[in-house]
This record gives sequence, structure tokens and C-alpha cells, in this order.
Amino acid sequence: MRKPGFFLALFATCLAFVVVLLGAYTRLAHAGLGCPDWPGCYGFVHVPLTDEQLYQAAQRFPGMPVEAAKGWSEMIHRYCAGTLGLLIAMLALQAIKRRSEHQPLGLPLLLLTVLSAQALFGMWTVTLRLWPQVVTVHLLGGFTTLSLLFLLTLRLSGRISTFYVPLRLCLLARAALVLVIAQIVLGGWVSSNYASMACLGLPTCNGAWWPSMDFSNGFHLSQHIGPNYLGGQLDNEARTAIHFSHRLGAIAVSAAVLMLTWQLLHNGLGKMASLLLVLLTLQVCLGLSNVVFLMPLRIAVAHNGGGALLMLALVLVNFRLRAMRREIGERTLYWTAIPVWSRTCWRHSLRPLLRLIRQ
Repeated sequence: MRKPGFFLALFATCLAFVVVLLGAYTRLAHAGLGCPDWPGCYGFVHVPLTDEQLYQAAQRFPGMPVEAAKGWSEMIHRYCAGTLGLLIAMLALQAIKRRSEHQPLGLPLLLLTVLSAQALFGMWTVTLRLWPQVVTVHLLGGFTTLSLLFLLTLRLSGRISTFYVPLRLCLLARAALVLVIAQIVLGGWVSSNYASMACLGLPTCNGAWWPSMDFSNGFHLSQHIGPNYLGGQLDNEARTAIHFSHRLGAIAVSAAVLMLTWQLLHNGLGKMASLLLVLLTLQVCLGLSNVVFLMPLRIAVAHNGGGALLMLALVLVNFRLRAMRREIGERTLYWTAIPVWSRTCWRHSLRPLLRLIRQ
């Protein structure tokens, strides 16, 4: 039976997906600095329109002329993100009021915390002039918000079935989700450093199986704050290293998801296996199309959306598999095989976070 707040959480999840796509469009259309200030646009709550507003904008930001299309792209993204923030606040308030009715409480509060961090990183994205580290974390925060909202929707749906599956299937599903998240981070690093066109051609990169690459500069995380990073500051070899790493990540993700799909089929979970296979195929085709057709904007935005859908599908798979019946002997054998330092990390950091999410 659905719990109160289900439809609100579902609507917030859909809006979060739209916000992710709008953020991708803004970034890929080079409109990240379409409004040079935050949270307004040239000091207004909307893009300057009249001659008087344009004059005031020129006085406030003399070196940054108004580009209406880019400004509206940025502001629409902010309007939708603000609306999403209000919905998350409503979910948190509802969870607090209904905390005695077995409603999830930790997850809405965690969402509220992530939202606050997202607002800060959204501001720093503009004020620090698209500093790649901030842009990548801001993108990851958007995906985190989307996945947590989807998880909250699943928990409020009330449809949790209990069935037995092998422990190795659960571990494989978690590993696939971790790989997809890592690939999303890599994709964000590619985008924030404008490395999408650094590798041309398939299956080779710039005519070579192993092109000239500079990994040390490509993944140098202490780039200076100050320059305008619109268009990127790295040389071609560094960008090639970033793009090539993303390609290698795509191979690893594909192998893991295909392995998981096979195991799901083997355990009689054909619907989830079909969903993963369809989304993986779509994402791979979109990624290849970006290279072949030289990054058309629509396909590039769709590639971001495909990554989000694949991540949500893996969240769904992990959520459903968590309700399995686990044999004590198998669990104990797995736990004792883990190194001591990993068990300590799990006890003192990851397990408390998971308990908060499940509350």
C-alpha cells in the first residue's frame, strides 16, 4: 500500500530528471555563464529585456554582454531547481510531521542537506567561473539528488517483495552501481574540461589505439581558481587522457551490467534484466553517436539522460534485491573474507550513512 507523500516524491523525481537534463543542456550549450551572477541574472530575477535593463546590465558587468538565449537557458534551469527545492522541503516537513507513522525520515532530511550543498555549488559554479572541480561536483550532486528522490519514491510505494537470491547477485548489482557512478563522474570531468571532442574516430582515438596522452595534467585536481574556464584550459593531450579514460570506463560498465543482466536472467528476474539491457544499449548507442556525429547537442543531452536512467535502473535493482532472504552461513563467510580495514570503514562510515537513509 502506498504511503503518504508517494505522488509528491514521484513528481519531485520527475522534476529532478528534468533539472539534470536542463543542467546538461546549459553546460553543453556553453551557457554556464549566461548569467554572470547568482541567483539573479545581471541583477534581475530574469534575463534583461528592455533597453533600460540592458543598459543597467552593461553598467554592472561591462565585460560580459547579455546573450539572451544563454541567459534564459541558465535561468530556466535555476527556476526548475528552485521549484525542486521547495518540493524537497515539503517532503522533509511531511516526514517530520508523520515520523510516528513509520514514514522514512532520514532520507528526506538527507535530501534537504544535499539540496543545500547543491545550492552552494550552483553559486560557486558561476562565481568561480566554471572551475572544473566545482562543475563536476555540482553535476554529481544533481545525480545524487535524483537517485535519492527515486529511492524515497520506491520506499513510499509500499511495494516490497521478499524473495531469495544469491548473495553474489547482490554484490554484483552494487558493484555495477558503483561503476556507473564512477562513469558519471568521469563524464562530468569530460564535460567540465571540454574534452568531448578530444578523441576523434572509432574504435581508435585520433587514429591510434593508444594516443599520446597526459594523465597527470588531465586529472590534476588543483587547477587554479581565477581564470575563466569556459572552453577549458587544458592542452589537447590532457583532454585526450580524460576522454580516453571515459571510453575505458564505458567498457568496464558495459561488462559489469551485461554480467549482472545475465545473472538476473539466471535467477528468474527477466523484467529487471530486460530493463538494464535496453538502457545499456541505448546509452552505448548514444555515446557512439556523439563520436560519429561530432557531439550534436540533442544527442549529447540525451546521453546525459541515458546515464541518469541507467543509474536509476540500478538503484531499482539494488532496492529490490535488498529484500532477499540471506543465508546466515553465506553472509558470515562473506563478512570474514573482507579485510579488517574494509570492515572498519564499513562500521564507522558507510553503515551509519545507510542507516540514516533507511530511517
